[in-house]
Amino acid sequence: MNTPAPFRNRVEAGRLLGAEVVERNFPEPRIVLGLTRGGVPVARGVAAALGAPLDVVVVRKLGVPWQPELAMGAIAGGVRTLDEHLIQELGVTEIELERIAEREAAEALRREMLFRQGRPAPDIEGHTVILVDDGLATGSSMVAAIRYVDNARPARVVVAVPVGSAQACRQLKGLVSDVICLATPEPFYAVGAWYEDFNQVSDAEVQRLLEENRVHEYPTELAMS
Repeated sequence: MNTPAPFRNRVEAGRLLGAEVVERNFPEPRIVLGLTRGGVPVARGVAAALGAPLDVVVVRKLGVPWQPELAMGAIAGGVRTLDEHLIQELGVTEIELERIAEREAAEALRREMLFRQGRPAPDIEGHTVILVDDGLATGSSMVAAIRYVDNARPARVVVAVPVGSAQACRQLKGLVSDVICLATPEPFYAVGAWYEDFNQVSDAEVQRLLEENRVHEYPTELAMS
């Protein structure tokens, strides 16, 4: 499927993506995990379409010290993914890398505590886990999220995004059960270029969306680790 872009906003993208995910008829039990923060409004639409629980994966980009928007890796939970080629090419030192990783891990923990308000992470063992973001550029954040949830022994992992670079969508297919990219425009540019409204998502909005969806009950005895 190749849906025309741009999308009006993340809400519209979530509604369209949710309709496509429903069509795939993935096995139950299912849970939708949005990558914070931009992926959560999209994930809310997918969870609503499925009637499934919504939770989050807190992923933090590891930006190059002198060019923070350029990702040299990402971190999710205790899982770190690195672009070793880029790190070597740019001459990022181990000390610089560890300093950034330590800072981003602390911020990820802060957000975990804020969003969950003392609740444990969901037990996703044996579930169909649908990982949702607002788009895929390099895919580094999604790779970190995939490796993180893989530790919790889900039955299958599905990546679902409204828009992504064709290269990133192809690369992820070898890591998960299925990849859904509604639109793979070429040339790609950046994720925000394919939304009319791509305003930053606040912590408060993430909290609100999680609370709205928290009408579902699911086991939390075994937290993701």
